[in-house]
Amino acid sequence: MGWLFLKVLLVGVSFSGCLYPLVDFCFSGETRGQKPNFVIILADDMGWGDLGANWAETKDTVNLDKMAAEGMRFVDFHAAASTCSPSRASLLTGRLGLRHGVTHNFAVTSVGGLPLNETTLAEVLQQAGYVTAMIGKWHLGHHGSYHPNFRGFDYYFGIPYSHDMGCTDTPGYNHPPCLACPRGDRPLRNLERDCYNDVALPLYENLNIVEQPVNLSSLAQKYAEKATQFIQHASASGRPFLLYVGLAHMHVPLSRTQLSADAQAQGPYGAGLREMDSLVGQIKGKVDHTAKENTFLWFTGDNGPWAQKCELAGSVGPFTGSWQSHQGGSPAKQTTWEGGHRVPALAYWPGRVPINVTSTALLSVLDIFPTVVALAGASLPRDRHFDGLDASEVLFGGSKTGHRVLLHPNSGAAGEYGALQTIRLERYKAFYTTGGAKACDGSIGPEQHHDPPLIFNLEDDIAEGVPLERGSAEYQRILPKVREVLADILQDITADNISRADYTQDPSVIPCCNPHQTACRCQTTQQTDFSMSRKIQK
Repeated sequence: MGWLFLKVLLVGVSFSGCLYPLVDFCFSGETRGQKPNFVIILADDMGWGDLGANWAETKDTVNLDKMAAEGMRFVDFHAAASTCSPSRASLLTGRLGLRHGVTHNFAVTSVGGLPLNETTLAEVLQQAGYVTAMIGKWHLGHHGSYHPNFRGFDYYFGIPYSHDMGCTDTPGYNHPPCLACPRGDRPLRNLERDCYNDVALPLYENLNIVEQPVNLSSLAQKYAEKATQFIQHASASGRPFLLYVGLAHMHVPLSRTQLSADAQAQGPYGAGLREMDSLVGQIKGKVDHTAKENTFLWFTGDNGPWAQKCELAGSVGPFTGSWQSHQGGSPAKQTTWEGGHRVPALAYWPGRVPINVTSTALLSVLDIFPTVVALAGASLPRDRHFDGLDASEVLFGGSKTGHRVLLHPNSGAAGEYGALQTIRLERYKAFYTTGGAKACDGSIGPEQHHDPPLIFNLEDDIAEGVPLERGSAEYQRILPKVREVLADILQDITADNISRADYTQDPSVIPCCNPHQTACRCQTTQQTDFSMSRKIQK
């Protein structure tokens, strides 16, 4: 353990001796110059149709809709995977799961995380002089060197994985419902397989658990406070900054906040959307008041809605995956249907990003990494290939051209984890594998393999309802192009410097602030002061 303690000590000492994980957050007063700041907000399980600017039926995203009117809205923007960990790994690396090694979700007992030889966006920006913070859901490894403080983030406040992966005293809305954490000497085991009752959900500030179990009812406000404080202090410090916020919304359980009469009419999901929208509004408001002209804010989602959660899942809008729905099962989260990976996306930077523009460019979460690196004047790591592109021309130059090809990896429904069996080629989309995800009615689509593949023309059929006839001239013209681009990308991955994630599990790595208490319960400790006024003297 000596090496780990030394690493904990060393990782905290930077920027004139400030000791981040062990004491309060602090910055030196170096001059920023003209380097822009970056705020990346990632919603969880939010559907394309949950954004009012996308879908008129949604009335709960006033702040996000205002951001869309003041910036750029992307309507053909995609998560890099259709589930949590792979999508987040791709955001932070600009690479697909077959390259960075994260092909499915990490568990509470996972020993590993995002492979350590993968370079994160935060690490690149740190080397370029940025101060960095991550607030919210991490889900890329919590044990040892996989913790955010060791992956380029000077400050971390949040839950290390999804907030349904531990019990709380305020369980919130879930389908099926889960019980509160047990009290007393006897652990209470929930009969529902997907509920966690043995260990309470932890809240970290840097390397310390400051609350276990987390109070979900106050979590959104805590995230808002930490994010706005970071922006305030980072702006005053003279350093350029990166803030990455992984929202708990709209993943279940949805918090049981006090509902207004209007919100009660919308139900728990509508109330959750409003709470999320308010949180984003607070972050944007702080940007506007402190660093408006020099801060690029990017909002998007990690994947589509979790259909099996029924009324607690979001809207896919018009991307209903009708072919799959008729077969049975879900065409949303975990699948490669549009509802699983087409996500809301907004870009906001007053004076730089044009206002009230709707972009139809084909873009991806993969593009955040190379775009931000380019805008920061930093350099991409040279020993690996990237799947994202620099979207600067779309953002600032009026270009309508994004990707010609996007690959959608298997994400927990049908097929092998991470395998590339769904290909977007311009307006066309080809499926070699379908099925495997559970719908609200409990049905699971039969896993089917298609060779030759199903091919849809999304320009004519956004609902993905009727594939092209295999004997048609259109199908015969597109099929060889699909096969060619798939072969090319697989060959490129084979020749690349790829990583493999460690998915071994060990109960001893479960975060636990007091193993002598049932469910690792411990009283909330005094959280560290976020003030940056005090310095550690050398």
